[in-house]
Amino acid sequence: MPRAATGAIAAALLRGKVTLMAASAPRVARAFPGLAAATGFPPSATSSPRLRLLRRLRTGASARSFCGVAGASAGSAATGFSAEEEGPRLQSELIFLGTGTSEGIPRVSCLTHPTETCHVCTKAAELGNPNRRRNTSILLRHATPSGTANILVDAGKFFYHSALQWFPAFGLRTVDAVIITHSHADAIGGLDCLRDWTNNVQPSVPIYVAERDYEVMKMTHYYLIDTSVVIPGAAVSALQFNVIKEEPFMVHNLEVIPLPVWHGQGYRSLGFRFADICYISDVSDIPEETYKLLENCELLIMDALRPDRSSSTHFGLPRALEEVRKIKPKKTLFTGRNSLTTRMMHLMDHEKVNDDLARLMETEGLDIQLSYDGLRIPVRL
Repeated sequence: MPRAATGAIAAALLRGKVTLMAASAPRVARAFPGLAAATGFPPSATSSPRLRLLRRLRTGASARSFCGVAGASAGSAATGFSAEEEGPRLQSELIFLGTGTSEGIPRVSCLTHPTETCHVCTKAAELGNPNRRRNTSILLRHATPSGTANILVDAGKFFYHSALQWFPAFGLRTVDAVIITHSHADAIGGLDCLRDWTNNVQPSVPIYVAERDYEVMKMTHYYLIDTSVVIPGAAVSALQFNVIKEEPFMVHNLEVIPLPVWHGQGYRSLGFRFADICYISDVSDIPEETYKLLENCELLIMDALRPDRSSSTHFGLPRALEEVRKIKPKKTLFTGRNSLTTRMMHLMDHEKVNDDLARLMETEGLDIQLSYDGLRIPVRL
């Protein structure tokens, strides 16, 4: 049954042209009905953070609680949610700054084609349409008793364009930390754009990056790492690089659990766990040891590039669905999507795919939807 359902979704996505429509408030409400609260975890004073996490997971205790989810149409804030306070934990937010692949959608090649009309890219050219997607990135607005920290995951080629749209819309100003998943251009290509913040908003931005990716940055962004080479008088981003290992670390009093995955043969990328939120943006395979860190995940945000098959570097929808069945999160949001190209016809339409995914709730009890740029979700961290 699961494989048959997967095949049916892929087949539906590949049949003919699709009809597009803008996201409606009722559709968003159905997509995010909310997640049940979970209990706190027992303290442990003698083990490492990773062992404490595994111990919590084995006992079935959840590290944090997800407060109930409300969606927002692209370009607007999430409204209408309410959540009871659970002890001292405060309301935080997760914001999708981008949900697309490296090239983004729409594509110039589609919009300028002399004979073909790409319906997905034509719609994506409209401001506010959910098919418009920039490089995959999220921002956690982490609320603590001492204040709020804006923690960014990845700053790709389209980061500045995403920030231009969503920072004013959601009242964001500072970038208090950047956590890097890997060193491809769609994850680090926008680091230079942080100069606007370090020149005009704050003195510097801390960057958290694995050593292998830091070594890449020494070549691609050498002038940000060794600022002695910068021409006198030139202004570049003032970044503080922190090399991380594949073990838990703290960012503004938030525990971050690295989730090592493969992003193509022999290429390591990192997902991250923030409380009960597991984020894996670029993945072609998940090592067995990482599954232990995904236990009792309430919200899984995961790569699903194409509707028909996986590529050498990314999960496609069929494989992503298999992983959801194995990980068993309470809710899943797919990200990192491309628009499937058959000649010049892009068929990875937001509304059509969401309609097909919604049927999995009826047949298998799987709560899965697509994310979109500008989606804002209240969470507790």
